[in-house]
Amino acid sequence: EVQLVESGGGLVQAGGSLTLSCAASGFSFDDYAIGWFRQAPGKEREWVSCMSNDDGYTSYADSVKGRFTLSSDNAKKTVSLQMNSLKPEDTAVYTCAARYPSDCSRSYLLYHYWGQGTQVTVSS
Repeated sequence: EVQLVESGGGLVQAGGSLTLSCAASGFSFDDYAIGWFRQAPGKEREWVSCMSNDDGYTSYADSVKGRFTLSSDNAKKTVSLQMNSLKPEDTAVYTCAARYPSDCSRSYLLYHYWGQGTQVTVSS
């Protein structure tokens, strides 16, 4: 059974940090890309970042570049999103997704598997 399970969300003050994790199982992790998306109430789903698990390539949305950092532990099949200097506008449900092949994409339509999401709330 394919599973993506996020953890690490919560409430933090502006300027603070959180680390989200996405634990994968049930598929060949190294052959996939893991993307992070977020959706705030009343807004469209927004691509945040992506990592290609075969070569470690990472990409970030302009809105988070320089503040968010992806890392992976292929042995544990986990991708982590370190979020620093958080802003109230980062408040959203964050969801990880996997796509094959391992080329990053900003389009949620190209991802095959999805987690359930984790809430991140940044207070001002």
